[in-house]
Amino acid sequence: MTSPARAHFLRACAAEASVSAAAGQPLQATQYELMLLKLAEDRRRLKDIQSMEAKAELKRQLLPEYAPWIDGALSAGGGAQDAVLMAVMVWRIDAGDYGGAMDIAAYAIQHKLAMPDNYQRTTGAVIAEEVADAAKRARDGKQPFDLAILQRAMALTEATDMHDQIRAKLHKELGLLLAETDKSDALRQLQRATQLFDKVGVRKEIEKLERELKNADAARQGGG
Repeated sequence: MTSPARAHFLRACAAEASVSAAAGQPLQATQYELMLLKLAEDRRRLKDIQSMEAKAELKRQLLPEYAPWIDGALSAGGGAQDAVLMAVMVWRIDAGDYGGAMDIAAYAIQHKLAMPDNYQRTTGAVIAEEVADAAKRARDGKQPFDLAILQRAMALTEATDMHDQIRAKLHKELGLLLAETDKSDALRQLQRATQLFDKVGVRKEIEKLERELKNADAARQGGG
C-alpha cells in the first residue's frame, strides 16, 4: 500500500513532470522513469496470467499504486504525453473503474495524447472500443452497465478519427442499452451503427423497435 507521504510525493512529481513537459522544459525524469519501470514489471506479471478475470483482478490490486501519479498529472493539467497515464486509463476500464477511466479519457482527448505503441490504435478508438467491449461483456453476462459511461465515451470520441467498425460497436451498445427506456433514441443509435458497419448485427433489434414504435404511435392516435 502506498503511504500518504509517498502518495504526496508521486502527485507532486507527476504534476511537475506534466507542467515541465508541456512548457518544453527538460524533464527531471527520474521518477517518471521509475514509474515506467514499474509499469513494465506489472505488465510482465499480467502477461504471465492467462485468465482475463484474473488479469482484471490483479489490475484492481495494482491500480491504487498508480492513483497518486494519475491525480498529480490530471490536476496539473499540463497535457504532457504520459505512457503511465494512458495505460492506467485502459486498466481502469478492465478493472471496472469506468468513471476513473473517463476522467483520464477526457484529459487525453483534450490534450491530444497518443496511446503507447503497443495499443496500435488511436486514443479515441481505444476509448470507444474498450468501453463498447465492456458494455458487451456486461450484456452477455446479464449484468447492468452504466448508460452514462457509454454516453460520455460517445461524446468524448465524437470528433476523433477511428475505423467505422469501432464506432459502430459503440452505437450498438448504446442503442441496445437504451432499448427499454428510450426506444426512439435506441433506434437512431442502432440505425447509425448499421450505416457505419452493415454487419454489426442489429437488424432484428431495429425491426423490433420500428414495430414497437409504430404500434405505440397507432395506439396514441387511436386514443385521441
